[in-house]
Amino acid sequence: MRNNLPQSSSYESALEALSSLITQKSRGAMTPVIRSKTKLERMRKYIEILDLVECVKKLKIIHVAGTKGKGSTCTFSEAILRECGLRTGLFTSPHLIDVRERFRINGLDISEDKFLHYFWACWRQLKESVTEHLPMPALFQFLTLLAFKIFIDEEVDVAIIEVGLGGMYDSTNVIEEPIVCGITSLGMDHMELLGNSLSQIASHKAGILKPRVPAFTVPQLPEAMDVIQNKARELMIPLEVAEPLDHKKLDGLKLGMSGDHQLVNSGLAVSLCKCWLQRTGNWERMFLNGFKVAKIPDAFLRGLSTANLSGRAQTVYDCYASSFNSSTQSENSNGDLIFYLDGAHSPESMEACANWFSSVVKGNHKSLHCFSAENVDRDSGKDDVKVLQEAESTKLSKQILLFNCMEMRDPEILFPRLVNTCASSGVHFSKALFVPTMSTYSKVSSSNSVTSSDIINKDLSWQLNLQKLWEKIMHGKEPDSISEKDLKLDHERGLPPLYEDFHSSLSDNKFSGSAVMPSLPLAINWLRDCVRESPSIRLQVLVTGSLHLVGDVLKLIKR
Repeated sequence: MRNNLPQSSSYESALEALSSLITQKSRGAMTPVIRSKTKLERMRKYIEILDLVECVKKLKIIHVAGTKGKGSTCTFSEAILRECGLRTGLFTSPHLIDVRERFRINGLDISEDKFLHYFWACWRQLKESVTEHLPMPALFQFLTLLAFKIFIDEEVDVAIIEVGLGGMYDSTNVIEEPIVCGITSLGMDHMELLGNSLSQIASHKAGILKPRVPAFTVPQLPEAMDVIQNKARELMIPLEVAEPLDHKKLDGLKLGMSGDHQLVNSGLAVSLCKCWLQRTGNWERMFLNGFKVAKIPDAFLRGLSTANLSGRAQTVYDCYASSFNSSTQSENSNGDLIFYLDGAHSPESMEACANWFSSVVKGNHKSLHCFSAENVDRDSGKDDVKVLQEAESTKLSKQILLFNCMEMRDPEILFPRLVNTCASSGVHFSKALFVPTMSTYSKVSSSNSVTSSDIINKDLSWQLNLQKLWEKIMHGKEPDSISEKDLKLDHERGLPPLYEDFHSSLSDNKFSGSAVMPSLPLAINWLRDCVRESPSIRLQVLVTGSLHLVGDVLKLIKR
């Protein structure tokens, strides 16, 4: 470790080193790598260099692949087993704000000190062994190796490992014999890497199944289920379909993560954890009375109700908007700007996101599954609930969409899923804002990283295309011609002149207005201005389309 450096500088140095491992400018450039067996061969060599071969084999792993829900399933599993008294390690991706989010020990992100210790230990060993034929590992390969190193040295009882992308050739698939494997819901995503059919995608995901290792999945479309079942038969392993969790079995508790789709993920997590406990000899020791089919163990219930994963069906009340100039604000201004964050970016996950958002804004979910940006607290007190509910009854709520997605996504599929699902519940977006993300694919950042505020030279062509498509879907025609030069800032006001009419129209009944915001900070400030200048209005902002966007919003509103 660089003991001669200040801690923050050393951490930034580690992030710079990590950023140097990003070999592609965009995900589309990964195609030659993702399909190559060479990547796994190199991973095995890296594990040898780090002297972790036997130690990795001894890790008691739950390995999970899938298109949607794999991060949530892993998080539920970790919380359940931690409540069972086990020391847990959790490896998920991507991170939203800080890379340390990817590595949790006993439910907490790894500390900066420990991260630096393990990071530099791995970095130097690998750097010393680089040859012409064995370069430094790419970013996700290195992070996977780092996860193994952390979990081994931290002596976890169980390691829950989420696949990064695909399965068959994913860096995590050097795991030879996990305790149990899981495959979450499959859908059409990353087609440029995994194939253009559901069966091709399922083949990649089923690539994590191993001989002698039980496997679980969730209800799937026949095309996907056939592939998974055939793979299980080929390996001669048991494959069980975990049914979605029944609300009635939760003893009145609510899942720690919102959305009906989490019943599917939590059902799979319960099956994975039960199997892991049985195969490791912990089940009978922990539950002497056995497992009654009709009842979930209390430890499982505690885990299910306390699990949390940022950026998935997450509600955040913006304290800045309500506390700004508080001497002139009424007490009921609390909750005037609410962000609903979900990193959905596939058609299926966008529909699940829309169902969750509609349910919450329509008041079908009374529990406040949220925290304020100023004071993170997932268990709001009854007094806070009362204030917010009273405020709710006196405000006119407007739903706003804050959106961006990667250019490899297909907004022509995503937008109709979102709009139609919301509309079926009577939820309509008053405005849609399209913004570029602050984070970049080519740099690993942290919560303290300085993000460039240069919006003059920002390329907004993709956001303009999103806006045109949105208006075409909503109105059947494209908006009046808007170019990037129209978005030049009025530096005195800090807002583009284009938005003056847009801002004033929030209180009218016009639906489906849209705008391209030159930057995310500008969009957040504009929303805050709206609630301050219109005390009778509450803005409910759905942030979706990209986990990068969700992470950037969280970073901004937590400051």
